[in-house]
Amino acid sequence: MDELKTMRTFVKVVDEGSFAGAARALNVANSVVTRAVAELEESLKSRLLNRTTRALSLTDVGAQYLERVRSILEDIDDANNQASEATGTIRGQLRVAAPQDFLTASLARLVPRFAQRHPGLNIQLLLSSPEATVPDDAADVTILIHNPDPLDGNFVARLLAHAEVVLCATPEYLRQHAPIAKPEDLLQHTILVPESAFERKVWLFHSDGRDGTPETATLQPQRSAISAHNAAVLIAAARGHFGIAGALSLNVADDLQAGALQRVLPDWAAASYRVYAAVPSRSHLPRRTRAFIEFLVEHYGGEPSDPWLSGKVR
Repeated sequence: MDELKTMRTFVKVVDEGSFAGAARALNVANSVVTRAVAELEESLKSRLLNRTTRALSLTDVGAQYLERVRSILEDIDDANNQASEATGTIRGQLRVAAPQDFLTASLARLVPRFAQRHPGLNIQLLLSSPEATVPDDAADVTILIHNPDPLDGNFVARLLAHAEVVLCATPEYLRQHAPIAKPEDLLQHTILVPESAFERKVWLFHSDGRDGTPETATLQPQRSAISAHNAAVLIAAARGHFGIAGALSLNVADDLQAGALQRVLPDWAAASYRVYAAVPSRSHLPRRTRAFIEFLVEHYGGEPSDPWLSGKVR
Protein backbone atom coordinates (compact mmCIF):
# COMPACT_ATOMS: atom_id res chain seq x y z
CA MET A 1 0.00 0.00 0.00
CA ASP A 2 1.26 3.46 -0.92
CA GLU A 3 0.47 5.10 2.41
CA LEU A 4 1.04 8.67 1.24
CA LYS A 5 -1.23 8.13 -1.77
CA THR A 6 -4.00 6.64 0.37
CA MET A 7 -3.74 9.57 2.78
CA ARG A 8 -4.25 12.00 -0.10
CA THR A 9 -7.15 9.94 -1.39
CA PHE A 10 -8.80 9.92 2.05
CA VAL A 11 -8.47 13.72 2.34
CA LYS A 12 -9.90 14.15 -1.16
CA VAL A 13 -12.93 11.99 -0.27
CA VAL A 14 -13.62 14.20 2.75
CA ASP A 15 -13.15 17.44 0.79
CA GLU A 16 -15.37 16.29 -2.09
CA GLY A 17 -17.97 14.72 0.20
CA SER A 18 -18.15 11.42 -1.67
CA PHE A 19 -16.10 8.64 -3.20
CA ALA A 20 -17.43 9.52 -6.65
CA GLY A 21 -16.48 13.17 -6.24
CA ALA A 22 -12.98 12.21 -5.14
CA ALA A 23 -12.66 9.85 -8.11
CA ARG A 24 -13.60 12.65 -10.50
CA ALA A 25 -11.18 15.08 -8.85
CA LEU A 26 -8.35 12.53 -8.97
CA ASN A 27 -9.32 11.30 -12.45
CA VAL A 28 -9.45 7.65 -11.39
CA ALA A 29 -12.14 4.99 -11.20
CA ASN A 30 -14.50 4.91 -8.21
CA SER A 31 -13.19 1.46 -7.30
CA VAL A 32 -9.65 2.84 -6.95
CA VAL A 33 -10.81 5.40 -4.38
CA THR A 34 -12.97 2.92 -2.49
CA ARG A 35 -10.15 0.38 -2.32
CA ALA A 36 -7.59 2.98 -1.18
CA VAL A 37 -9.75 4.10 1.76
CA ALA A 38 -10.56 0.50 2.68
CA GLU A 39 -6.85 -0.39 2.69
CA LEU A 40 -6.08 2.65 4.84
CA GLU A 41 -8.75 1.69 7.38
CA GLU A 42 -7.51 -1.91 7.39
CA SER A 43 -3.92 -0.83 8.04
CA LEU A 44 -5.05 1.45 10.88
CA LYS A 45 -7.50 -1.12 12.28
CA SER A 46 -9.98 1.76 12.62
CA ARG A 47 -13.01 2.99 10.75
CA LEU A 48 -12.46 6.52 9.48
CA LEU A 49 -15.75 7.14 7.64
CA ASN A 50 -19.38 6.38 8.35
CA ARG A 51 -20.98 5.34 5.08
CA THR A 52 -24.68 5.64 4.31
CA THR A 53 -26.58 5.60 1.04
CA ARG A 54 -26.98 9.38 1.22
CA ALA A 55 -23.82 10.80 2.76
CA LEU A 56 -20.44 10.24 4.31
CA SER A 57 -19.38 11.46 7.73
CA LEU A 58 -16.19 11.24 9.74
CA THR A 59 -15.97 9.03 12.77
CA ASP A 60 -14.32 10.53 15.86
CA VAL A 61 -11.13 8.68 14.97
CA GLY A 62 -11.46 9.84 11.37
CA ALA A 63 -11.78 13.49 12.39
CA GLN A 64 -8.65 13.31 14.53
CA TYR A 65 -6.77 11.44 11.82
CA LEU A 66 -7.85 13.96 9.16
CA GLU A 67 -6.45 16.86 11.16
CA ARG A 68 -3.06 15.19 11.54
CA VAL A 69 -2.94 13.98 7.94
CA ARG A 70 -3.71 17.45 6.55
CA SER A 71 -0.79 18.82 8.55
CA ILE A 72 1.53 16.04 7.35
CA LEU A 73 0.55 16.51 3.71
CA GLU A 74 0.96 20.28 3.96
CA ASP A 75 4.45 19.83 5.41
CA ILE A 76 5.34 17.45 2.58
CA ASP A 77 3.97 19.85 -0.02
CA ASP A 78 5.87 22.72 1.58
CA ALA A 79 9.09 20.71 1.49
CA ASN A 80 8.55 19.82 -2.16
CA ASN A 81 7.74 23.42 -2.96
CA GLN A 82 10.93 24.65 -1.28
CA ALA A 83 12.95 22.11 -3.21
CA SER A 84 11.47 23.33 -6.50
CA GLU A 85 12.16 27.01 -5.81
CA ALA A 86 15.54 26.73 -7.45
CA THR A 87 13.82 25.87 -10.72
CA GLY A 88 11.33 28.72 -10.40
CA THR A 89 8.39 26.29 -10.58
CA ILE A 90 5.42 26.70 -8.25
CA ARG A 91 3.34 23.60 -7.75
CA GLY A 92 0.80 22.12 -5.38
CA GLN A 93 -2.64 23.10 -4.12
CA LEU A 94 -3.55 26.64 -3.12
CA ARG A 95 -6.77 27.12 -1.15
CA VAL A 96 -8.19 30.65 -1.13
CA ALA A 97 -11.20 31.64 0.98
CA ALA A 98 -13.21 34.84 0.48
CA PRO A 99 -16.71 36.20 1.13
CA GLN A 100 -19.05 35.43 -1.74
CA ASP A 101 -19.50 39.06 -2.82
CA PHE A 102 -15.76 39.62 -3.07
CA LEU A 103 -15.19 36.27 -4.72
CA THR A 104 -17.74 36.78 -7.48
CA ALA A 105 -17.29 40.52 -8.00
CA SER A 106 -13.50 40.65 -8.08
CA LEU A 107 -11.33 37.72 -7.05
CA ALA A 108 -12.70 35.17 -9.53
CA ARG A 109 -11.60 37.46 -12.36
CA LEU A 110 -8.01 37.64 -11.13
CA VAL A 111 -7.39 34.03 -10.13
CA PRO A 112 -7.33 32.75 -13.75
CA ARG A 113 -4.49 35.17 -14.50
CA PHE A 114 -2.49 33.76 -11.61
CA ALA A 115 -3.28 30.21 -12.73
CA GLN A 116 -1.97 31.02 -16.20
CA ARG A 117 1.31 32.22 -14.70
CA HIS A 118 1.67 29.02 -12.68
CA PRO A 119 0.08 26.09 -14.55
CA GLY A 120 1.47 23.63 -11.99
CA LEU A 121 -0.91 24.97 -9.34
CA ASN A 122 -4.32 23.60 -8.40
CA ILE A 123 -6.32 26.54 -7.03
CA GLN A 124 -9.40 25.87 -4.92
CA LEU A 125 -11.75 28.76 -4.11
CA LEU A 126 -13.69 28.52 -0.85
CA LEU A 127 -16.53 30.62 0.56
CA SER A 128 -15.93 32.29 3.91
CA SER A 129 -18.18 34.30 6.19
CA PRO A 130 -18.36 38.04 5.38
CA GLU A 131 -18.12 38.67 9.14
CA ALA A 132 -14.92 36.63 9.53
CA THR A 133 -12.11 38.36 11.43
CA VAL A 134 -9.59 35.48 11.40
CA PRO A 135 -8.25 33.26 8.60
CA ASP A 136 -10.21 30.17 7.58
CA ASP A 137 -8.51 27.04 8.95
CA ALA A 138 -9.17 25.22 5.68
CA ALA A 139 -7.50 27.89 3.53
CA ASP A 140 -3.95 28.97 2.77
CA VAL A 141 -5.06 32.56 2.17
CA THR A 142 -8.24 34.19 3.47
CA ILE A 143 -9.62 37.51 2.28
CA LEU A 144 -10.87 39.54 5.24
CA ILE A 145 -13.03 42.63 4.73
CA HIS A 146 -12.92 44.56 7.96
CA ASN A 147 -14.02 47.87 9.41
CA PRO A 148 -11.35 50.32 10.64
CA ASP A 149 -10.91 48.57 14.00
CA PRO A 150 -7.55 46.73 14.16
CA LEU A 151 -7.50 43.02 13.43
CA ASP A 152 -6.58 40.90 16.42
CA GLY A 153 -5.30 37.34 16.45
CA ASN A 154 -2.35 35.01 15.96
CA PHE A 155 -2.07 35.48 12.21
CA VAL A 156 -0.51 37.73 9.59
CA ALA A 157 -2.61 40.07 7.42
CA ARG A 158 -1.43 42.09 4.41
CA LEU A 159 -3.42 45.16 3.40
CA LEU A 160 -4.65 44.89 -0.19
CA ALA A 161 -6.89 47.97 -0.51
CA HIS A 162 -9.67 50.03 0.98
CA ALA A 163 -13.24 49.62 -0.23
CA GLU A 164 -15.56 52.59 0.25
CA VAL A 165 -19.27 52.37 0.89
CA VAL A 166 -20.95 54.23 -1.96
CA LEU A 167 -24.54 55.28 -2.51
CA CYS A 168 -25.85 54.70 -6.01
CA ALA A 169 -29.05 54.41 -8.02
CA THR A 170 -30.13 54.10 -11.63
CA PRO A 171 -30.38 57.28 -13.71
CA GLU A 172 -34.08 56.53 -14.16
CA TYR A 173 -34.70 56.42 -10.42
CA LEU A 174 -32.81 59.69 -9.90
CA ARG A 175 -34.79 61.42 -12.67
CA GLN A 176 -38.11 60.40 -11.15
CA HIS A 177 -37.39 61.35 -7.54
CA ALA A 178 -36.42 64.40 -5.50
CA PRO A 179 -32.88 65.73 -6.01
CA ILE A 180 -30.23 64.85 -3.43
CA ALA A 181 -27.77 67.56 -2.38
CA LYS A 182 -27.00 66.60 1.22
CA PRO A 183 -27.31 63.50 3.41
CA GLU A 184 -30.56 64.69 4.99
CA ASP A 185 -32.23 64.51 1.56
CA LEU A 186 -31.88 60.72 1.70
CA LEU A 187 -34.80 60.63 4.14
CA GLN A 188 -37.10 61.29 1.16
CA HIS A 189 -35.82 58.20 -0.65
CA THR A 190 -35.80 54.42 -0.46
CA ILE A 191 -32.42 53.32 0.91
CA LEU A 192 -31.30 49.74 0.27
CA VAL A 193 -28.61 48.59 2.70
CA PRO A 194 -27.91 45.21 4.37
CA GLU A 195 -29.53 44.50 7.73
CA SER A 196 -26.16 44.79 9.47
CA ALA A 197 -26.08 48.51 8.62
CA PHE A 198 -29.00 49.09 10.98
CA GLU A 199 -26.94 47.98 13.97
CA ARG A 200 -25.64 51.53 14.03
CA LYS A 201 -28.37 53.81 15.35
CA VAL A 202 -26.92 56.80 13.53
CA TRP A 203 -25.08 56.99 10.21
CA LEU A 204 -22.26 59.50 10.05
CA PHE A 205 -21.21 61.22 6.82
CA HIS A 206 -18.03 63.26 6.20
CA SER A 207 -17.18 65.81 3.53
CA ASP A 208 -14.25 68.14 2.86
CA GLY A 209 -16.73 70.89 1.99
CA ARG A 210 -16.68 73.15 -1.04
CA ASP A 211 -14.40 75.69 0.66
CA GLY A 212 -12.15 73.03 2.19
CA THR A 213 -13.82 73.18 5.58
CA PRO A 214 -14.65 69.66 6.85
CA GLU A 215 -18.33 68.95 7.33
CA THR A 216 -20.20 66.15 9.08
CA ALA A 217 -23.83 65.07 8.95
CA THR A 218 -25.79 62.40 10.79
CA LEU A 219 -28.77 60.42 9.61
CA GLN A 220 -31.23 58.20 11.45
CA PRO A 221 -31.43 55.00 9.37
CA GLN A 222 -34.85 53.94 8.13
CA ARG A 223 -35.73 50.54 6.69
CA SER A 224 -37.28 50.36 3.25
CA ALA A 225 -40.04 48.06 2.02
CA ILE A 226 -37.31 45.60 0.96
CA SER A 227 -34.64 44.36 3.35
CA ALA A 228 -32.03 41.63 3.12
CA HIS A 229 -28.78 40.50 4.69
CA ASN A 230 -27.19 39.94 1.28
CA ALA A 231 -25.87 43.08 -0.40
CA ALA A 232 -26.17 41.52 -3.87
CA VAL A 233 -29.95 41.24 -3.43
CA LEU A 234 -30.27 44.93 -2.60
CA ILE A 235 -28.00 45.99 -5.44
CA ALA A 236 -30.24 44.00 -7.78
CA ALA A 237 -33.24 45.90 -6.39
CA ALA A 238 -31.45 49.17 -7.04
CA ARG A 239 -30.78 48.07 -10.62
CA GLY A 240 -34.54 47.60 -10.87
CA HIS A 241 -35.02 51.32 -10.08
CA PHE A 242 -36.40 50.60 -6.59
CA GLY A 243 -34.11 52.85 -4.57
CA ILE A 244 -30.61 53.92 -3.60
CA ALA A 245 -28.19 51.12 -2.74
CA GLY A 246 -25.48 51.49 -0.15
CA ALA A 247 -22.78 49.03 -1.22
CA LEU A 248 -19.07 48.41 -1.20
CA SER A 249 -17.42 49.92 -4.25
CA LEU A 250 -16.10 46.55 -5.39
CA ASN A 251 -19.67 45.28 -5.79
CA VAL A 252 -20.90 48.13 -8.00
CA ALA A 253 -17.74 49.19 -9.84
CA ASP A 254 -18.89 47.67 -13.14
CA ASP A 255 -22.33 49.30 -12.86
CA LEU A 256 -20.77 52.69 -12.17
CA GLN A 257 -18.32 52.32 -15.04
CA ALA A 258 -21.10 51.35 -17.47
CA GLY A 259 -23.45 54.09 -16.24
CA ALA A 260 -26.10 51.57 -15.16
CA LEU A 261 -25.81 53.08 -11.68
CA GLN A 262 -24.78 56.60 -10.72
CA ARG A 263 -23.19 57.73 -7.47
CA VAL A 264 -25.28 59.74 -5.06
CA LEU A 265 -23.54 62.30 -2.83
CA PRO A 266 -20.08 61.49 -4.24
CA ASP A 267 -18.50 64.27 -2.14
CA TRP A 268 -19.68 62.65 1.09
CA ALA A 269 -17.94 59.62 2.63
CA ALA A 270 -20.15 57.16 4.52
CA ALA A 271 -17.81 54.37 5.60
CA SER A 272 -14.64 52.59 4.54
CA TYR A 273 -13.58 48.96 4.87
CA ARG A 274 -10.12 47.45 4.68
CA VAL A 275 -9.42 44.41 2.51
CA TYR A 276 -6.71 42.06 3.76
CA ALA A 277 -5.04 38.84 2.64
CA ALA A 278 -4.59 36.86 5.86
CA VAL A 279 -2.54 33.74 6.53
CA PRO A 280 -1.87 31.69 9.67
CA SER A 281 1.20 32.84 11.53
CA ARG A 282 3.95 30.47 10.41
CA SER A 283 7.73 30.64 10.32
CA HIS A 284 7.67 29.54 6.69
CA LEU A 285 5.01 30.20 4.10
CA PRO A 286 4.94 28.06 0.95
CA ARG A 287 6.22 29.91 -2.08
CA ARG A 288 2.85 29.52 -3.79
CA THR A 289 1.20 31.38 -0.89
CA ARG A 290 3.73 34.19 -0.92
CA ALA A 291 3.49 34.47 -4.70
CA PHE A 292 -0.30 34.68 -4.58
CA ILE A 293 -0.30 37.41 -1.94
CA GLU A 294 2.21 39.43 -3.96
CA PHE A 295 -0.01 38.93 -7.00
CA LEU A 296 -2.99 40.34 -5.08
CA VAL A 297 -0.95 43.33 -3.90
CA GLU A 298 0.16 43.91 -7.48
CA HIS A 299 -3.43 44.10 -8.73
CA TYR A 300 -5.17 45.80 -5.79
CA GLY A 301 -2.37 48.21 -4.97
CA GLY A 302 -1.62 47.37 -1.33
CA GLU A 303 -2.41 50.98 -0.39
CA PRO A 304 -5.07 52.64 1.84
CA SER A 305 -7.04 53.74 -1.20
CA ASP A 306 -9.95 52.40 -3.23
CA PRO A 307 -8.82 50.84 -6.55
CA TRP A 308 -12.38 50.10 -7.64
CA LEU A 309 -13.50 53.73 -7.55
CA SER A 310 -10.30 54.88 -9.25
CA GLY A 311 -10.76 52.32 -12.01
CA LYS A 312 -7.45 50.52 -11.30
CA VAL A 313 -9.14 47.14 -10.87
CA ARG A 314 -11.27 45.64 -13.61
